[in-house]
Amino acid sequence: MFRAQKVIQVVLILAGAGFLIFVIWFYYQNLRGIGPALEKPPADVTQVIQNDSGFKMPAGFSLSVLAKDLPGVRVMIFDKDNNLWLSQTRQGKITKITLKNGQVAEQKTILSGLQNPHGLAFDPENPNILYLAEETKISKTEITPVGAGPLQKIIDLPKGGNHFTRTLGFGPDGRLYVSIGSTCNVCRETDPRYASIWSLKKDGSDFKQLAKGLRNSVFFIWNQKDGKMWATEMGRDLLGDDIPPDEVNIIDTQSPTVLNYGWPVCYGGKNIHDTKFDKNTYIRNPCQAPFELPSQIDLPAHSAPLGLAFVPASSAGRPANSVWPKEYQNNLIVAFHGSWNRSVPTGYKLVRLILDNNGNEIVQEDFITGWLTPQGAIGRPVDVIFDTAGNLYVSDDKAGVIYKVEYKK
Repeated sequence: MFRAQKVIQVVLILAGAGFLIFVIWFYYQNLRGIGPALEKPPADVTQVIQNDSGFKMPAGFSLSVLAKDLPGVRVMIFDKDNNLWLSQTRQGKITKITLKNGQVAEQKTILSGLQNPHGLAFDPENPNILYLAEETKISKTEITPVGAGPLQKIIDLPKGGNHFTRTLGFGPDGRLYVSIGSTCNVCRETDPRYASIWSLKKDGSDFKQLAKGLRNSVFFIWNQKDGKMWATEMGRDLLGDDIPPDEVNIIDTQSPTVLNYGWPVCYGGKNIHDTKFDKNTYIRNPCQAPFELPSQIDLPAHSAPLGLAFVPASSAGRPANSVWPKEYQNNLIVAFHGSWNRSVPTGYKLVRLILDNNGNEIVQEDFITGWLTPQGAIGRPVDVIFDTAGNLYVSDDKAGVIYKVEYKK
């Protein structure tokens, strides 16, 4: 009996030691760069900007804090009166910022008690109707001078899992589009609604899949030149510092068939077979186009690309000093939220993608940096959006602020 107890004790000690070694190895391989994503900001970003220290951007551009005290702020949209509406996902709020002469005249919570609200979209045919996506449903409401009316659910959505944000947008065709991320890092989903982008009519009917194999395409926009959707995509984790790349994809909303971007069998880098996950044997390469589509642009692994916006070209009605230089016009600005699954953190910045006339990348370069410091991250950019005067607005869910980026000759 005594000998058996000793054997059990030794086995338990060895098992515990083995588990501890595994935890240390896993942390060192995957999580030693997680601090900036989780830790409290080491400085107040408003003070850093006010003191004109730390941030770098091209000559002629300025960065200021438009609004603060907005914890968890994510999606931004303008209403018909050029006021900003914001989703504060973790706080369950929708906030309206009334702007006057480019400054905040009022900051007001319009809706609260929501379940992870994220996507916002105004009906292009009736700009008084706001559509919003919570984790498990899409609803609409009529906005009023004092707030918003009751919510009317138009469709249910599946519960989130690992990726619970739901993003909305009206396409050039007048249909509503919604992105739904995967429940996991890498797995085979049993519900086809996950890891996909769907379109539907405004009343919630005719819900149909546009694209699948998208692990977590949190943000998308439309290119006004050709009407196609451009979407950022976050690649899977736990494969190392530099694979797989994150992505920007072009998605043809007029495709007669469902577009497949490969996840979970394939990952970014022009669709590489994920043999660490998928052990099946195939007659052909399972990640070969045209059956599985490659990315349009590859981005550094674990950068966590979120909001994206095309720099508007000059047009009549814009003040001359608010239009960005010609060499920037029709470039793509992408917000890199920042890594957690990387030994040396990356991201935490705005990046400029210079494109040719076919949307191919010519140059990828930093546009604004400074959120990542040696002491940690003082913020994490999320969404980017231009106003009608050509100014860029950036949301930051870590610092809880909205920035304004201006260019003056």
